Amino acid sequence: MTHTEPAFAKLNLTLDILGKREDGYHDMRMVMQSIDLHDVVTITPREKAGLTLTTDLPFLPKGDGNIATKAAARFFQSTGLPAPGLSIDIRKSIPVCAGMAGGSSDGAAVLRTLRRLCAPDMPPRRLEEIGALVGSDVPYCVRGGTALAEGRGERLTDLPPLPPCFLVVCKPACSVSTPELFGLVRTKRLRCHPDTAGLLSALEHGDLEAASHRFYNVFEDVLPRRYSQVFEIKGALLERGAMAASMTGSGPSVFGLFRDEEPARQAAEALEASCQTVFLCRPAAREDIQW
Repeated sequence: MTHTEPAFAKLNLTLDILGKREDGYHDMRMVMQSIDLHDVVTITPREKAGLTLTTDLPFLPKGDGNIATKAAARFFQSTGLPAPGLSIDIRKSIPVCAGMAGGSSDGAAVLRTLRRLCAPDMPPRRLEEIGALVGSDVPYCVRGGTALAEGRGERLTDLPPLPPCFLVVCKPACSVSTPELFGLVRTKRLRCHPDTAGLLSALEHGDLEAASHRFYNVFEDVLPRRYSQVFEIKGALLERGAMAASMTGSGPSVFGLFRDEEPARQAAEALEASCQTVFLCRPAAREDIQW
């Protein structure tokens, strides 16, 4: 029997770096939001032992270098359950190297599916713990919705949902090196930090306007000048009526928040000429995640 699972992209409404830990990772504090842009992950049991992976993007790794494969291996290692023969197929819609957790979302979709197939009584929190062994964004992608992520990203707190809105997500043609940005954070003084407490309060009150004023990503402080297109896209979104615009993750994707669909659609159409990829999206709730 074939099992199909959506793997939702994520946006960082805020991204803050609090310091570096003794284990070499950074302490993060981020408000994360799922959006309805998603990959499709299909798992099919097969008689032959082992795991196969196929995707519609030929340049993606097919073996241990793919997070989906890592997630499956870690699931069976952590649970001690015998690993059946499995075929995993991924149809990509989330752009790669975009700061939108495309790979982590695929891995999370694999974990949720394997839980349903092999360990339906496993508490969701245990699945998130397994996800943390796969990658820093995977625990959040297992849970989805609107959440505060702390530590490496493994400490999660559910938040009230982002009020109804539209999101224009733009990925320029460049790619940003995440290790480079973390290195720059260590050598440069961050000018400011997001008002995370203010954003949490705005979400609690369902105030989209107040929430939008608190979107901020500290990586924008240290982004090298060769990525100027990020700021050009932000400016273009704001000029076209976005309530807020911010880079997500380590970039280079930028999103703009709109209250209404028509101006969001017009902004998306205007930016299609200058961006590699543009999406018109809506927030996805935790209830949209299959458990």
